[in-house]
Amino acid sequence: MPAVKPKKFLGQHFLKDLDIARRIADTLDEFEGVPVIEVGPGTGVLTQFLIEKKKELTVVELDKESVPYLNRHYPALHGHIIEDDFLKLDLSAIYKERFCVIGNYPYNISSQIFFKILDYKNHVPCCSGMLQKEVAERIAAPPGSKTYGILSVLLQAWYDVEYLFTVSEKVFDPPPKVKSAVVKLVRNERQTLSCDEKLFKTVVKTGFNQRRKTLRNSMKPLLGKECDAFNDPIFGERPERLSVADFEKLANIVAAYLPGRDRENK
Repeated sequence: MPAVKPKKFLGQHFLKDLDIARRIADTLDEFEGVPVIEVGPGTGVLTQFLIEKKKELTVVELDKESVPYLNRHYPALHGHIIEDDFLKLDLSAIYKERFCVIGNYPYNISSQIFFKILDYKNHVPCCSGMLQKEVAERIAAPPGSKTYGILSVLLQAWYDVEYLFTVSEKVFDPPPKVKSAVVKLVRNERQTLSCDEKLFKTVVKTGFNQRRKTLRNSMKPLLGKECDAFNDPIFGERPERLSVADFEKLANIVAAYLPGRDRENK
């Protein structure tokens, strides 16, 4: 299949290094037979390699100029192009079982895309692709890192995250002002948390809302002044020091002390 020359639609930045596109497509090789949905194919630089791999491929593209371009250059996509906003899609209406997600993700919505993946975590065994380097580093950051945050914890609770490689801004047309990176998320074996999942998310987000403070202070929006009386050493830590297991423990502590809850264990 001939290489597709990048075009500028809606001011986007298009990858012109085909070797990088091929390496991104390779990230799904171990998931043979699992359908794939590509987010934002643009002019098909990544798409062409997914087609070569004989993937059961569906692409989601919002740009009204890119859609006819894809139809003209990739006959294999006929009937498999969804012209819509990926963030608004009900993926369960498209896939009844497992599916992988891949893409050269738009910088401005990449974090939202990964939060959406969490909603389908039991159906997405792998999510990979390219995004802004800073967001990729945040996703892959370990506890104790300055970039470790909400997205790190919530994704790492369910996925093994691998930061694969950095991509220079020079391989895009036109070059963006920031570097990019490729990451790969593979679903881990965790089936449930040891705490309430909704509360886990609330605790993580509350903790990082004041990440420079210790949890004794940052948890006060949930627990009020009672935080001052807690003796557990976890309350002396800052949120970036806590592992997923630590946040599970914290969520269970919060659950026992939330207003209106049974306080027999206080």
